[in-house]
Amino acid sequence: MAETTEYDLIVIGGGPAGYAGAIRAGQLGKKVACIELERAGGTCLNWGCIPTKALLKSAELFRSFQKAETFGLAAGGLTFDFQKVMQRSRGVADQMAKGVEFLFRKNKVDYFVGRAQVAAPGMVELTEGPQKGKFFKTKNVLLATGCKPRQLPGVPVDGERLMTSREALVPRKSPPKSIVIIGAGAIGVEFAYFFNAFGTKVTLVEMLPQIVPVEDEDVAKALQRSFEKQGIAVHTGTKVENVRVKADKVELTLAKDGNPTEIEAETLLVAVGVTPNLEGTLAKNVKLELDRGYVKVNENYESSVKGIYAAGDIIGPPWLAHVATFEAVNAVAAMFGHHHSGRVKIFPGCTYCQPQIASTGLTEKAAKEKGLNYKVGKFPFTASGKAVAAGDAEGFVKVISEGKTGEILGVHILGNEAPELIAEYVLAMNMEGSVDEVHRSIHAHPTLSEALMEAAAATSGEAIHI
Repeated sequence: MAETTEYDLIVIGGGPAGYAGAIRAGQLGKKVACIELERAGGTCLNWGCIPTKALLKSAELFRSFQKAETFGLAAGGLTFDFQKVMQRSRGVADQMAKGVEFLFRKNKVDYFVGRAQVAAPGMVELTEGPQKGKFFKTKNVLLATGCKPRQLPGVPVDGERLMTSREALVPRKSPPKSIVIIGAGAIGVEFAYFFNAFGTKVTLVEMLPQIVPVEDEDVAKALQRSFEKQGIAVHTGTKVENVRVKADKVELTLAKDGNPTEIEAETLLVAVGVTPNLEGTLAKNVKLELDRGYVKVNENYESSVKGIYAAGDIIGPPWLAHVATFEAVNAVAAMFGHHHSGRVKIFPGCTYCQPQIASTGLTEKAAKEKGLNYKVGKFPFTASGKAVAAGDAEGFVKVISEGKTGEILGVHILGNEAPELIAEYVLAMNMEGSVDEVHRSIHAHPTLSEALMEAAAATSGEAIHI
């Protein structure tokens, strides 16, 4: 008979939801195991957020060196080693994965590499990996298996002519001479910026009317103008049809308003979203209630089967690592009877191309569609002394507030360090703060954060520097 070990909690998946949930359970003194198919950190740390940010930093620095003369500096003969750029991103991912493995040991989390399956409520089996066939008894299961990139039907990914975000992170000696990126969400625009910075001819295609479709229209329009100035060809409201993969190129048809255009590129990157990743995770007799493949959960993150919880991307959008961590920590609190914050309500969304994007709450379009009485305050970074001094004055802060009370309804930032700035407004919204309270809080000068204060003041016409 197969060996059996009993746990208070088994977490399936080792990404931002899985490892955070496992560590939190360990902190609570529970006997816990985390089972990850590939490596601790999951997709985000190994093939997503972390390595892409390393690549984007290289691109940002390269672009900065190209502007050295504006700072009175000389940087002649500037070149790059693309293979080292790629290898550095893998090194960063490796370092962070080792950090998660250390945290497992510190918090007495048993860590297994392999594929896990819920054989029955209270029973988990390792179906792949070095300890295949091992069974675990458990009081609770936390599903944190995440998502995987959506692919184009009938067009197989080969890692050379056709890639998803994962294949794009595999080290290569040189950037492609040309690339078409399908999908202009966060992943699409980040890779567009990265490849363009290193000399690739980039064509960015989005089926919806604007790039970064979840963002405020003003942000999307300004980012598109910036991208076009950088030399990126942007096609919105455009469908991709008839993809033909050849030995040395990819041919495809772009269709806009019924008018087809034939284009070709060395490589095609598909960034059209994600699909839930539950393959092989549930035995046939374990039937959870799903919604389009995502696990449905209640306010405690418990599924339709008692004792089986889920958190992170596998329960659906917004598909953000920090949201996944929040959900998993709260799921663990709920299953062990501790106070928790419930389901996610206010959260930041961030995109790390240049200029960067960060937002939370309602867009102006959403506020208008809801028929809300609202005010808008907007402050450009061209009026920020710190931004101008740093040579990064592109973009703005836009605040949407309730017309009478000043309650903050939404905030949208385009510009350098936008993801670092948005936290102030997330905190303010969680504390049910108003734009007046942000306005009346003294911000240090000169800082980029002054723009947050000035945008709040602008909702009532009180901004000083515009």
